Amino acid sequence: MSEETGRQRIDKWLWFARFAKSRSIAQKLVMGGKVRVNRNKIDASSRLVRPGDVLTLSLERQIRVVKILDPGTRRGPAPEAQRLYEDLTPPAILTEPVIRGGPRPTKRDRRVLDAFHSASSGDEGENFPNDDED
Repeated sequence: MSEETGRQRIDKWLWFARFAKSRSIAQKLVMGGKVRVNRNKIDASSRLVRPGDVLTLSLERQIRVVKILDPGTRRGPAPEAQRLYEDLTPPAILTEPVIRGGPRPTKRDRRVLDAFHSASSGDEGENFPNDDED
């Protein structure tokens, strides 16, 4: 009956579209709150979806936004699965690269750092190198 109306269980569709390796994993995605249908969080893997619904999937390393085009009839090869949906995921916004603190410290910088750590442990600063000493 669900194939006649174009509706299908969300866990079955996620499995057909290859977003999950098994239906039980698809059920866990839905039950774990990792799937939204038309911006509404769902928690029942029996929820019926139809063509035109927009899914937001929170997968391991990314968030995917897809529009359902077809309910699907089987779990076929990847090209067949990709015809079941349209990927609406926006491209990653490139930002400026993260500067991680500059280049490695020189030997002199390392000595200053070691002197600082030993001074903070109780020494009176006698290990700090002077600027006129090189």
